[in-house]
Amino acid sequence: MHLGSVIGRATATVKHPTLEGWRLIVVQPLDARGGADGDPVLALDNLGCGSGDDVILTSDGPAVREMVGSNNSPARWAVLGLKDR
Repeated sequence: MHLGSVIGRATATVKHPTLEGWRLIVVQPLDARGGADGDPVLALDNLGCGSGDDVILTSDGPAVREMVGSNNSPARWAVLGLKDR
């Protein structure tokens, strides 16, 4: 699990069929001190996260593929929860 900050959302006119109906957000992974930890990632969001929200992410590919219900989905990152303020 990783902590990240939502910095925006992505719009795709064409995407993999397993991602139809899923909202894609852009998340900046954070380190323990709250600083940027690498490049931003695209994550699946089923919680309705907004820009500026701190989220808990998973990069467990098999778990994410189970979420979307397909073994051939290219998705890797997904939001598991929102961090309390």
